[in-house]
Amino acid sequence: MDTDTQTLANRFTDTVNRAPGVKLWLLRPLLTLLATGEPVTIEQLASQAGRTAEEIREALADMPDTEYDSEGRIIGNGLTHNPTPHRYQTGDRTLYAWCAMDTLVFPAIIGHTAHVTSPCRATGEPVRLTVTPGGLTGVEPAGAVVSLVTPDAPTSVRAAFCNQVHFFASTDAAKDWLTEHPDAQALPVTDAYDVGRPLIEQILSGTAPNGCC
Repeated sequence: MDTDTQTLANRFTDTVNRAPGVKLWLLRPLLTLLATGEPVTIEQLASQAGRTAEEIREALADMPDTEYDSEGRIIGNGLTHNPTPHRYQTGDRTLYAWCAMDTLVFPAIIGHTAHVTSPCRATGEPVRLTVTPGGLTGVEPAGAVVSLVTPDAPTSVRAAFCNQVHFFASTDAAKDWLTEHPDAQALPVTDAYDVGRPLIEQILSGTAPNGCC
């Protein structure tokens, strides 16, 4: 990883760690359950996370972007059962992600392979890639890029971060969008994956900030 990418990776990890409503200790168990394609109950999540149901309720109360079904079961947080532009296929299940970076980091966190299809934000051209727990195995078109922002004080992860992180078919395709979003950058997909690696390692190593609230 070159110096610029490492610097951006540090900023990205810091942004996610400081974002209100982000519970990294809960992310892996929640994603693992959401990846089954079935709604997740409080009790299931508590069991998966090794916490009490009350601790899970307290954590979720501070995670306003979480999506629920009509029965109060969780159906989305980063990985979602609700359609978004970022289609995330694993096994025989079609899921969705909130943003382009989610599709790059979740396969390693969950431990599965995902086939991702997402339209270029500017042209609508499909961007396709396969992401394994060990990294990328294919990106089409080869020149595709990911827009990335690192807001200093996001109030909503989905609004301040996820809604600005898109796939583009090329650097040229991203130019107009970048002009409208001067705080953003566009990185080759492989570099965007490298930016997410420290966060992946933090979560998998168990060194992510812990706690129930």
